[in-house]
Amino acid sequence: MTISEKKSSSLWVLYSIFFFWGFVAASNTVLIGTFKAHFQLTQFQSQLIDMAFYAAYFSGSLIYFFYSRLKGDLLNKIGYKTGLVSGLVVSAIGSLGFVPAASMQSFPMMLCSLFIVAIGFTLQQIVVNPYVMAMGSAETGAHRVTLGGSINSFGTTIGPLLISYAIFGGISNTNTLSDLSSVKLPYIILAVAFILAALLVGLSKLPAVTNTEKMEDNLGAFSFKQVRLGMLAIFVYVGVEVTIQSNMPALLETPDMLGLPANQTVHFISLYWGSLMIGRWTGAISAFNLKASTKKIFTAIIPLLAYAVILLVNYIKFSALGVPEKINDLLYYFPCIVLVIAGFYLAQEKPARTMLLFGSLGTLLMIAGMLSKGYIAAYLFISGGLFCSVMWPCIFSLALAGLGKYTNQASSLLVMMILGGALIPPLQGLLSDKTGIHFSYIVPLLGFVYLAYFGWKVKAVLKQQGLNFDEPISAGH
Repeated sequence: MTISEKKSSSLWVLYSIFFFWGFVAASNTVLIGTFKAHFQLTQFQSQLIDMAFYAAYFSGSLIYFFYSRLKGDLLNKIGYKTGLVSGLVVSAIGSLGFVPAASMQSFPMMLCSLFIVAIGFTLQQIVVNPYVMAMGSAETGAHRVTLGGSINSFGTTIGPLLISYAIFGGISNTNTLSDLSSVKLPYIILAVAFILAALLVGLSKLPAVTNTEKMEDNLGAFSFKQVRLGMLAIFVYVGVEVTIQSNMPALLETPDMLGLPANQTVHFISLYWGSLMIGRWTGAISAFNLKASTKKIFTAIIPLLAYAVILLVNYIKFSALGVPEKINDLLYYFPCIVLVIAGFYLAQEKPARTMLLFGSLGTLLMIAGMLSKGYIAAYLFISGGLFCSVMWPCIFSLALAGLGKYTNQASSLLVMMILGGALIPPLQGLLSDKTGIHFSYIVPLLGFVYLAYFGWKVKAVLKQQGLNFDEPISAGH
């Protein structure tokens, strides 16, 4: 199902979808702080926002899996292009659901609307990655997906800033809204953007790709130990990535941290998602055919460039609000950037080594954060994003190694494990309600421990199968 490279100009239509995923997922953190204050929610209840969003990925993937087994592959019937348009329309409907939900001041309706947005994302996710792979030669497919992941990370960096500005506007002393009317406009705009994207895709010259590969009649992929280990690793990784920042607004407003309301700490959320961008941009270097010496130079330059982008975006926002000096909050994060650069040099682009090293560093940083207070603790917890950044491609490459005909089946099982983003943040929220928000960061700490273990264990498992377990990594999620 490979399409001529001449159609590569159409790729930018698909890349815009990657941006949407990152923009909305990262913006959920703003909703958590806003809704917690407005509806007077416990920390556990506030994490239902992430549960609704990420549970949709699991539910949608599971429904699609069983439908395809009973009725035949849906996308093979309607084509990838039509499937993508359908996913965008579903997300638009979910976005418009925020209008009546805000008018009725209904938290359950808000959650339902967010769930529908994510159901649309699920169909888009199923479509876009193989679609991008099909838009050129198989040999360069990873390069195209890597670029899409970088655009996704840019969306996660600016999403919280724009949504926060749209919701709070001139509010400066509180994150409590007397009503939720200000939530309507950003989601109306988002719905319009989804519709325009659907029209753009429908009218574009994207080919009507279908996948003719026959589905297996059994769950043979589950018999491979690397798949089972990888499923748990994806569950834990997504959960850790999401829970660190989802609980962060509550962490930063405590007196022993920063003592600031959620709408005054959004730039720290932007820095967290920007940390993921820093790592993914750096990981994407290996997707290009560069000399070893050039690659080493870029490994130091690209993280600093990405960090500069984060500072610039936040400085523009602060200047617009008349508080440009607030950018100083982000300048002292620089030592963490140096640490991740060292980590990339030590990992040598090897996925098993990267998982072991980055998982270990993440564990140590979470421990240090729990033992610290104030800005230092904030930076340490935020730096977890740097070490989560390239785990998705590492886990996938290791879990899918040597599967042959079971590769697609195993891939669908791994995608279902995005469920971790739905369950782990509420688990931390529940622990926070019992023990306090600071101690609750033992949840991502334990997550990093398993991710380091995965890197060590899967290397041995693949070695027993005679497989090359340390090919270079090149993509981000």
